[in-house]
Amino acid sequence: MQVININEKFSLFNDHWSPKIIGELNGQDIKLAKVKGEFVWHNHQNEDELFFVIKGKLKIEFVDKTVEINEGEMIIVPKGIEHKPIAEEEVLILLFEPNNIKHTGEVKYDLTVEKCERI
Repeated sequence: MQVININEKFSLFNDHWSPKIIGELNGQDIKLAKVKGEFVWHNHQNEDELFFVIKGKLKIEFVDKTVEINEGEMIIVPKGIEHKPIAEEEVLILLFEPNNIKHTGEVKYDLTVEKCERI
């Protein structure tokens, strides 16, 4: 057991759309990511995905609407739902995802991360 300082962990990287694993809980990876710009449309057929905004404002486009998530807010995207995250300015997020989740679902994209780094 050890205390994890989230601000310290965010200071260890600058790349966007490349989540870093900071812990594990009951088969779920706890990840941090810095995001900026548009991601790719994708879904996760078998996994729900939790986005918690630490700093900034994240937009997530869905087929029928766009949702804004502000600092201190979170959203859970149910499995199978097509979505596309967008960050007009840099946003710092915390993610809870099953540890076998594919970064961009079945979509292969130049931003796809095959294996997340642990920090």
